Amino acid sequence: MRNELIVEARRQAEICNACRYCEGYCSVFPAIHGLRSFSEGDITQLANLCHNCRGCYYACQYTAPHEFDLNLPGVLAEIRRDSWESFAFPQSVARRFHTHGSLIILMTLAGMAGLFAAIRFIGSMGGEGFYAALSHSAMIAIFLPAFFLPLISIAIGVRRYWRAVEGTSVTWTDLKSAVVAAATMKNLAGGHGDGCNFEDEDRFSQARRNAHHLVLAGFLLCFAATSVATVMHYALNWPAPYSWWSPPKLLGAPGGVLLTVGCVWMVRLKYQADRDLGDARAWSGDTAFIALLGFVGLSGLLLYWAGATALMAPLLAIHLGAVLAFFLLTPFTKMAHGFYRFAALVKDAQRKRHAGASSL
Repeated sequence: MRNELIVEARRQAEICNACRYCEGYCSVFPAIHGLRSFSEGDITQLANLCHNCRGCYYACQYTAPHEFDLNLPGVLAEIRRDSWESFAFPQSVARRFHTHGSLIILMTLAGMAGLFAAIRFIGSMGGEGFYAALSHSAMIAIFLPAFFLPLISIAIGVRRYWRAVEGTSVTWTDLKSAVVAAATMKNLAGGHGDGCNFEDEDRFSQARRNAHHLVLAGFLLCFAATSVATVMHYALNWPAPYSWWSPPKLLGAPGGVLLTVGCVWMVRLKYQADRDLGDARAWSGDTAFIALLGFVGLSGLLLYWAGATALMAPLLAIHLGAVLAFFLLTPFTKMAHGFYRFAALVKDAQRKRHAGASSL
């Protein structure tokens, strides 16, 4: 299957290389036009550099019913998902969750069931706030490995990717370029900055770019809230519970709002978009994971609201169960795209640097 996808992507890239109409649409086309032939590593890099904005498809004169039948966003989306599955560790797990949204739901329910059981059988050991339902030591025992083991898995996968695309030593200039491109969602802005055609072929829109910004900002704020709380607990001897005006709450509450709104918006856009221009097999898995991420934000907000009521314990189990599923599924679901796409942006920054050096 992978060989067939690579052959088809190579065919389409060669046609795009000859046409060059879409040269300014995104980073994919300058990368295509800088090559004369396309190895498997080149195709893998192009696939992970593609943000599936679809502007090139709607501008192309060689899509169906033309005999060339080009659908570059579609074939790159399939290769992209196949690359994540191939590089993931362990590989067998990734091949299940990327294409089966129902398994993501079951994993989330299992996480919640596990937290209900932990609260029932481990309990608080005399703590306050959330620790009145589940002790701090129990939370650490559950979430420390659930956080670091997926990071190890992702590191192995990205290392495999870097070798496959023949990445070289990274400079600060490469990293800076990649960070700017990722932070601004540059490749979702379209060739002229008007946006892309993800949800509507006849209209340029910044909707998908803006939704990504909300999700990224919300995720970073929530991560910052957790990090600040960790520092306060261990370095300042200031354990939870925290007041509404404490740094963890001031960071986490808006983070939860942005995360929830952004994920709802992204799911809505996915329902409006043409599935045939993406990876149709991964649609349910992608959608389920975005919904899980949004639910993490929403359940966190509900927990903030009901933290001093009798609903605290069950809401804590539901929220932490969703967080646990999110952590464990990160290397094997849509969340992995952030790490691989950043690596692709770094690799593309290297291409630009080498091209600039050779032209001097």
